[in-house]
Amino acid sequence: MNSTGLPDDAVIALRGLHKRFGAVHAVDGVDLTIRRGEVVALLGPNGAGKTTTVDLALGLSTPTAGEVRLFGETPRAAVVDGRVGAMLQGGALLPDMTVRDVVALVGAAHRTPMPVDEALRRARCTEIAGRRVNKLSGGQLQRARFAVAVVSDPELLVLDEPTAAMDVEARHTFWSSMHEFTDAGRTVVFATHHLDEADTFADRIVIMRAGRVVADGTPTQIKAIASSRSVRFAGVGAGAHVALRALPGVTGLEARHDSVTLRTDRSDDTLRSLLTSFPEAHDVQVVASTMDDAFLALTADPQEVSA
Repeated sequence: MNSTGLPDDAVIALRGLHKRFGAVHAVDGVDLTIRRGEVVALLGPNGAGKTTTVDLALGLSTPTAGEVRLFGETPRAAVVDGRVGAMLQGGALLPDMTVRDVVALVGAAHRTPMPVDEALRRARCTEIAGRRVNKLSGGQLQRARFAVAVVSDPELLVLDEPTAAMDVEARHTFWSSMHEFTDAGRTVVFATHHLDEADTFADRIVIMRAGRVVADGTPTQIKAIASSRSVRFAGVGAGAHVALRALPGVTGLEARHDSVTLRTDRSDDTLRSLLTSFPEAHDVQVVASTMDDAFLALTADPQEVSA
């Protein structure tokens, strides 16, 4: 711990963070510390406060209350020092310039940038380096934004929906390039709607709802919060749904065509009773909780859950 009470390796420290827009409490008392070398995914439904939290952390917005520190200093000081790179949803690039020229322009504003060709290579932009920004596809534009974000050779990289507008192949290419950055021990924070990206690439997942942090842990820990399983099978008709709901451990039932899925918190008991009571059931599968299950459980509206 240093004199501020924060860990010596704290890269981002948010303390009692609040942000109001009139009657809307976009960020409501967030306390969060991210350490050097962590890859952290920020998840939450639309309106959860993710983007506002990112803006506050980067000094792009002023908190209504609370404090933000990057590397123990103000966001502005850390950005001026070239320690922070950001790839934001609304990040505009000069439309009539080539990708190379935009990256070079941003690099020239920093004290110790990486070579432009290296930034282009890391962002997989070498083949589009001579193309004008206004001629780029959505996925190519995201890659160009990534090159701009890394050209300062930052210690912290903050990404807001980095793979938006990318197809599946482009997303894989992007995360392949990201591995080079994270393997060097840099800190990465990314907000995303792609739960599979968080599950695969993050060391740690922070989930927000209504401006608050509702979960914080490794992907395995987050998935364990939704401890239920699913028992899927075919061969049992709609007339048996009431009896199926009454099986031990069953908390919910979904039916589609000839397939039935039972949500259960006692999968062994449910399975034994199912096979005893409904021997005609076939193609039986027991499926563990997924990141989607955990996300839905953690971000559900309490009023809807209790209704």
